[in-house]
Order: sequence, then structure tokens, then C-alpha cells
Amino acid sequence: MCGIVGAVAQRNVVPILIEGLRRLEYRGYDSAGIAVLNGKMERVRSVGRVADLLARATEAGADAPTGIGHTRWATHGGVTETNAHPHASSSPEAEISVVHNGIIENHEALRTRLRAQGYEFSSQTDTEVIAHLVHSLVAGGLTLFAAVQAAVRELEGAYAIAAISRREPHTVVGSRRGSPLLLGVGDAGSGQGENFLASDASALLQVTRHVAYLEEGDVVEIRLDGFTVVDQHGQPAERPIVESRLSAESIDLGRYAHYMQKEIFEQPGAIANTLEMVTGGATLSAQLFGSQAEAVFGRTRQILILACGTSYHAGLVAKYWIESVAKLPVAVEIASEYRYRESVPQPDTLVITISQSGETIDTLSALQHAQGLGLTDSLVICNVPESALIRASKLRFLTRAGPEIGVASTKAFTTQLAALFVLTLVLARQRGQLAPERERELLVQLRHLPAALNKVLECEPVVRHWAGRFATKDHALFLGRGVHFPIAMEGALKLKEITYIHAEAYAAGELKHGPLALVDHQMPVVVVAPNDALIEKLKSNLQEVRARGGELFVFADRDTRIEPTDGVNIVNLHDHAGLLSPILHVVPLQLLAYHTALARGTDVDKPRNLAKSVTVE
Repeated sequence: MCGIVGAVAQRNVVPILIEGLRRLEYRGYDSAGIAVLNGKMERVRSVGRVADLLARATEAGADAPTGIGHTRWATHGGVTETNAHPHASSSPEAEISVVHNGIIENHEALRTRLRAQGYEFSSQTDTEVIAHLVHSLVAGGLTLFAAVQAAVRELEGAYAIAAISRREPHTVVGSRRGSPLLLGVGDAGSGQGENFLASDASALLQVTRHVAYLEEGDVVEIRLDGFTVVDQHGQPAERPIVESRLSAESIDLGRYAHYMQKEIFEQPGAIANTLEMVTGGATLSAQLFGSQAEAVFGRTRQILILACGTSYHAGLVAKYWIESVAKLPVAVEIASEYRYRESVPQPDTLVITISQSGETIDTLSALQHAQGLGLTDSLVICNVPESALIRASKLRFLTRAGPEIGVASTKAFTTQLAALFVLTLVLARQRGQLAPERERELLVQLRHLPAALNKVLECEPVVRHWAGRFATKDHALFLGRGVHFPIAMEGALKLKEITYIHAEAYAAGELKHGPLALVDHQMPVVVVAPNDALIEKLKSNLQEVRARGGELFVFADRDTRIEPTDGVNIVNLHDHAGLLSPILHVVPLQLLAYHTALARGTDVDKPRNLAKSVTVE
């Protein structure tokens, strides 16, 4: 939801903290701050962007070898400097600063207890209780490491924490449960002992590529001379140090104006990378999903897909694919709803979770709920190999989209669809529903997918022209039928996310059951129109819109024979791509949202009120 950076070094860490926070801006935030130790505790906080924080830190002359930094996305309390992190607790006996991602669910009970002990609260946040709680333990004689271990045993909810104490000027202590935190190991050979904490590896590329991923409940202490990790039971733990595969170039804009634009145009390469291990052979193997996949798929009788947002739309597309090709029944649930209702678990169910980050708390909690109901066969489609969902799942398929910085997901979505299509073919083949010649034909189409995406991207100039007309609108309808209805839903979501235009998607056949009342000359209607079995039905729906004065913006296949006329705008993309058509048809919808946002002057990569990595409920 927001970002953490911590550092201990034999040099000024303020530039490291600020640059790390800048690299975490994509996660979404509304305020930022640092706390540093150099003989005294100094905090600098700012509402607004990291650039504002840098200006304040420079003005204050902040210079210290130990510190923590944070970008906040408001949950408890408004967007104010008082509510910005780090939060502090001080007395003559001790001085503590804390940063925190997540939500502490029992903060009210802790607040009441701490107030009874004499602590005063200056913010509206749940995080301030952590600062006072850790302070009470340090003032009682514990080291910072021991105090954080004791404190987290009292916390309920999700958290990643980093804390510093004036008593220990070369130490940072962190912990995580339900929110990501990793350790960055400095280069001992440089003669400068230094170690780091961060929400993800991108924040540390400036100083190290060697990281260790903390597990649920871990507490870590970093020092100049090394680090110590204990698990949730307080026992010493070894966490392997790996070399991050991220590169500085992968998170730089290059020639693009925005990350969203860059990521839209990276989709052909992202799809090619994701399918590299898949399309080289003449047939597909269940082993693509893990060593146990063949046995798990063999006993699977139905599928439950759990996901949120864009990933939920990918799951809806997969439902059409799997049921029509593999002949397996599929239920798709919004993860945040599934865990809070009484469902009826069926034996031999494969639970599939879909997430770009692998840290989405709603999806992770939904998986744990399903596992608690006895549904132990699980598969995750994810873009981050070290994520919590990967560790919690029996089977996995890693998309290879690379870092996705823009809050509005683009290449993560299309690589998820590619992975789910591969899963569909593997399930169909294992169940005897896919003839060898049909499998070869579909593999050829998969290999051609990157080239087909490149052709679709050529529609950008026309879409840019359309966007200028969309920019003045307040509402829009998106229509699709069959497997393209979820694509219409994704197009509407993209428009809402970054342009702030109210947009809704409907199965086109539902128009006459209510939404048609909204259609007039002020209502643009976007239509996904592939030349499939439902095209004639869809044409009738288009006539319903035109008869009410609505203006149509149609993304069609070349052979649909929908002609441009007054009030009917057409982009002809390509020949019908069959089962893979949804992957191609979503790209112009992404471009439409992007260019409409540019025309309206909104913040494309960091839309208001939204965050990239949603690690709170």
C-alpha cells in the first residue's frame, strides 16, 4: 500500500532513503517522511510528493548514518503532516521512531492501555500505538530488537515495520506480517559496512542487488557489521540471500512519457518472455505449473478463482476459456468478498489465485480461508517470485512481465491472461479434451501473439484522436459479449482509474434491461466487437444505442463489416484471433484510457486515492 526504506551505513543515508522512496512512488502515497539518527533523532515529514520531502530535508541539512523513510497512503486519519510517518515516542529514558505499512486492527484497545500508562497521542493513525508500545518496552530495559519482538506479539492485523532508537544509533529493526519487507545486504568488500530494509527490491537497486526476503512473523535487526533474523517464535532463522533480477533500466522511463505508456508498449515483449518456456515445444506439459501439477490436475473436478480488481477480470476471462475448452466448471470470486461469506467447499477443487504483486492481502487471506476449509490444492499466477502467495501455494506459474510501476495494470493483465490460456490448454490436454492437431494450432497462435500485439499497437494515433473527444465527458458505457464482456469491464476500470470519468461495463445483451435509459448524445459507448459467434447479436445492440442518439466507439475485427457512419466510429484491428482475441482487444482500451487521461491532465501513473500494492483490507 505504501513504502518503507531503512538504512545503516558509514555514510550519509539521507540520499539513500529519499531515492528509495522515490523508487517506491509507484505504490501510491499522499505524504512522505524520514527519521534519522546522528547524535539526536530528527524527523522530516511532508504532505505531497517525495520531491517536497527532499526540499525539506535539504533545507534542514539532514545528514546521518542511520535512518528510516516512508511513503504513506492514508487509511486512519486524513492527509496531514501530523499523520505522516515516521511516528515518534520520546522521554528522557528513550526516543523511538517507527514507520509502518498495513493496518493494526486492535489499535483502539492498545491506545486505551497506553493512554492509561501516560502516553499522549498526537495523530489519528493506528501506527502511533506501535511507536508508544515499542517505547514502553525499550524504556523498561529491552533492546530495540527485543522490544519489537515483544511488541509484534501484541499486534493484530497486517504490518511491515521499521524502527530506530536513539539508544542504539547504528541499528534498525524491522518486522513483517501480511505486508512485504525485505533485507538488503551491503557489499562487505567495499570496506563500508551497511545494510538496508525496504518494501521491495526496486528501492535498493541504487545500493545493492543482494536481498533476503523475510517470511511471515520474522523480526530482523540490521547493523553495520551484519544482521540477525528471528522467526515468529523468536528462534534464529536463516533467510537465503539472492541476487535480485531487477535492473535499473527496467524501472526507468526511457523514451516514454509515463510508466503506463511504457508498460502498454512492453506487452509484446512481456508476453514473449512469459511464454518463452511454453511455446518452444510441440506440446504442453503440466510440469510448467510445478512438480505436483499432473497429480493435482488429475484429481481436479472444479476450479475456484480468487482475485481482485484487474486480476479478477483475468479470472472471468479464464472461466470462459476453461469451461469451453477443458470442460471444467469454474467459479470466480472477488477475494475480499469470498472470505466473509459462508461458502460450500467441494472436494477436489483447485483454488487459483491471481495477483501481480503476490502480496495482495485480500487474495492472500482468501486463499488462507479456502485452505482452512480443506481446499488444499492451490495454484498462483503471479509476477513476483518471492511473494507471499507464491510461498503459500502448492503450484505456481510466474508471469515475466517485469516491474509494473504504473498503478493501472496493463502488462500484468495480459501476461496473466497468457498464463491462464496455457493453463486452459494443459487442463484440456490432460482431460482428453484437446486433440493433438488442435493443440498444435493453438500453440502456433500463441507464438504469433507478440507480433499480433505489435500490430494492435499501431491503432494508437486513431485512439489518441478519440481520446480528445472523451476528455470532456463525465460518463461512458462499455459493452462486450461472451468472453469479451470481462474485457469491457477492464476497459471501464482503466478509464475510471486514471481519468476519473465514471464508466460502467455491461454485457451488451443487458442494455435493454436498464442501462439503455442512460444513453443519449452525451453518452459515449465503447464496444468490443470481435468477429465471433455473437457478432450479429452485438450489431443489434449497437442499433439500440444509435436509435437513442448514443455515439459509438467500436474496436472491431477487420471482417465484422461494421461501417463507420455519423455517430459510429470504427477501429479495425486485425483478423479474428479466435480464443486469444481478448488479449488483443484489451490493448486499445488501455490506450484509450491513457490518452484520455493525458487530455484531461490527470496523474497517469499515480491516480488519486489509489495504490499499486494493496496490502490492507
